[in-house]
Amino acid sequence: MDRGTDRDASPSRSVGGGTATGPADTGRVPLAVVVVDRDGLVSHWSTGARRIFGVPRDAAIGQAAIDLLPVSGALPEVDEDLPYEGYAPYGLGPGPGNSRDGGLGHPAAGRARLTVPGRSEGAVPPPAGWERNRADVLWWAYPLVGPGPERLLVLAADAEGLHRHEERDRATVERIVPGFALHTDFPGAEELARKLPEILPSMSVGESARIVAQVLELGYPVLEFSQNDRVPVTPDWGVARRTARRARRERAARASAEGPPPAEDPDDEGEDLEHVAVRERLEFLNEVSGKIGTSLDLSRTIVEVSRAVVPRFTDVAGTYLREQVVAGEGFPEGVPDTTTMWHRVAVEHTDEPGRWDDVIPVGEAMPFPAHTPFFQCMTTGEPVLVPRISERAGHAIASQFEKRDIRPLITGRSMLVVPLKARNVVLGFMVLLRHPERAEFNDMDRVTGAELAARAGLVLDNARMYTYQESVAETLQSSMLPRIPPRMAGCDIATRYLPGTLLGRVGGDWFDSVKLPGARTALVVGDVMGHGLNSAAMMGQLRTAVQTMAALDLPPAQLLRNLDDLAQRLGDTYLATCLYAVYDPIAGDLHLANAGHIPPVLVRAGDGRSELLDLPTGAPIGVGGVPFEAVRVPVEPGDRLVMCTDGLVEVRGADIGVGLATLCESAAHPAASMDDACDSIVRALAVTFSAAGRGNRKDDVALLMARLNGIAPDDVAEWTFPLDPLQVGRARAVVREQLHAWGLPRLVHPAELMVGELVTNAVRHSHSRPVTVRLVRGDTLLCEVDDDDHELPTLLDAGPGDEFGRGLRVVSALAREWGTSRTGRGKCVWCELTPPRR
Repeated sequence: MDRGTDRDASPSRSVGGGTATGPADTGRVPLAVVVVDRDGLVSHWSTGARRIFGVPRDAAIGQAAIDLLPVSGALPEVDEDLPYEGYAPYGLGPGPGNSRDGGLGHPAAGRARLTVPGRSEGAVPPPAGWERNRADVLWWAYPLVGPGPERLLVLAADAEGLHRHEERDRATVERIVPGFALHTDFPGAEELARKLPEILPSMSVGESARIVAQVLELGYPVLEFSQNDRVPVTPDWGVARRTARRARRERAARASAEGPPPAEDPDDEGEDLEHVAVRERLEFLNEVSGKIGTSLDLSRTIVEVSRAVVPRFTDVAGTYLREQVVAGEGFPEGVPDTTTMWHRVAVEHTDEPGRWDDVIPVGEAMPFPAHTPFFQCMTTGEPVLVPRISERAGHAIASQFEKRDIRPLITGRSMLVVPLKARNVVLGFMVLLRHPERAEFNDMDRVTGAELAARAGLVLDNARMYTYQESVAETLQSSMLPRIPPRMAGCDIATRYLPGTLLGRVGGDWFDSVKLPGARTALVVGDVMGHGLNSAAMMGQLRTAVQTMAALDLPPAQLLRNLDDLAQRLGDTYLATCLYAVYDPIAGDLHLANAGHIPPVLVRAGDGRSELLDLPTGAPIGVGGVPFEAVRVPVEPGDRLVMCTDGLVEVRGADIGVGLATLCESAAHPAASMDDACDSIVRALAVTFSAAGRGNRKDDVALLMARLNGIAPDDVAEWTFPLDPLQVGRARAVVREQLHAWGLPRLVHPAELMVGELVTNAVRHSHSRPVTVRLVRGDTLLCEVDDDDHELPTLLDAGPGDEFGRGLRVVSALAREWGTSRTGRGKCVWCELTPPRR
């Protein structure tokens, strides 16, 4: 306490080192400010509370107030020599004046001595006979009502200075206790009322005004002396720095006029207030830094930045980002100009709900003219401070918002525009506004805002770069995965790709299906060892190679042999596993070869039994010098083949046998569709590993399921023709007859023309073996012509006088799709026609 006085100014005395000067003097007391919520827990703990009670803010917030505050019944002992008067605050136990529900019925005050942790080496020497870890505390408690969570305001002061005065001058002052009085009872009542909000925690204008009004109505805190003197208390914590500086300048001016300046008063709080103001700014920045950057998600980061400053630093915070930043794209270097589009990505405020949302909705994009403070901020990269937005300035700013008048929202407010930049690039800016009733932004706020924006800008830039890189990675991965049609010849296919959850969203797992001659389908699943872009790039090369070699109709074992040679040429660091299967729906079998991959699961349609196919394991692709073997497995229509990578069935620390068993069991469960069956398998494996406490999956997953429907014998027709040109007409006739039998009269004419051209070429180029013609009816009409010539035909550009070269042009013009491939005995030329819808 700096000063005290009695009501009638009869003997002059010193309280805490000062001298009474008249009725207008007040007791300046460094106050602790504590707010208790409706559950009896501390929701605000000021710097003064930490000093008096010795408990840091982080340890006090959320704790029961009864364990921290000096209230009746909570003290281990009370010194009988020090009279104690007061009531128990809200939620802290019964006491005189308390309401029936345990709440405080009216304001209460008291004085207590308590044990304070961390005070054994306190800066203030204790009085004689007192333990060093004891504190003499004055407290005032105010019950609060209203819509907010605050239910009790407790003010406390350290009375050790007063106690020393009592020991020194007990004849004059017998005791000092806290009390209440109407603030209008004192001169300068309005000044007292104005200072009171400075000690409250950071909150909206409406909340602080509500609390101040209740405090003033219930009674202003005063010090009551034994001589019936009452001194109003003026708080010291939270007083603006400029007030302290002005007071020191006035004291210095008076001292200069009266004579040499006096020695510095060690109890002067001016410099301490300066230090406290700076420290509180640093604490605020540290607190904000802890609240932002908890995620690399750009949207979440934007919300964190906006909410970190409202309401403690500002009442309204609007965040704008470059259009390219929001889209996760790069943008040209250089200073933004009047054509740069800025997206409003967040608006936080303490006004009534909807007031700002209707006028400046989130998501709007706009440029800013050169005369605005926003343009100045984003071009210079420096904060722009507008102490008060005048009517003229408000009109200039509002002119940018078409059909919406924002002048009532901004006029008269203090505005600070801070740039969000990183690496000397402006990513956006924040518009901070304070209510007219609140103190204007000052130079220290400008510095604080700049530091806040610098930290937020770096966090946003990290989130932006992560979002951009994630988008690039997902685009790369998506472009490398095939678009497999759900229906192939004689089978239905469903696939799933799940990126790794912890090791990145880019991996080397892939699946594929390739159409082969003879209505066959190649099914492939592979896994490049490792993760990241290198694995994805290797995966793309191997997948392309598999497609190319599959189109050549290489046998499975030979295809893996060629793929292994390719991996050796690409580099000795590349390793991959691969499972290659060829399904023949006409013959009803699977031809499979394995290169170090986990075996597939075959679910039998007859009895619903599932089994892991016993295949020669082989070595991974890239090892080199290892033979590959292929096996044939007979299948029935309706059987299902499940192929996957090890990321689905294996996690670190778990037995892969458990995953394979779960795969077999879940694959056998009936499902409404192929997609549902894939989802059931993925869920079952996730539940199994989660129940075993193995955590989340870390590897990426490729899953391919094929239902092997087969092609019925009635949908296949095959003929053999001798090497005689006269057999071309017979080939046309049998094709025409078969298509009429199948009910496809619209395909007769194009099919006759194509078969005639292909049989003519086959008869001309064959050596000794007869020509074979086969028709397969399915989703398409497949026509195949086989001969024993190994030279593949090519499409030629025939001139008007050329005798040859027009046959394949006719086929290319009529067919939906056509191609050639080598077979074990020669070649096959095939073409497809699309049947008309029935």
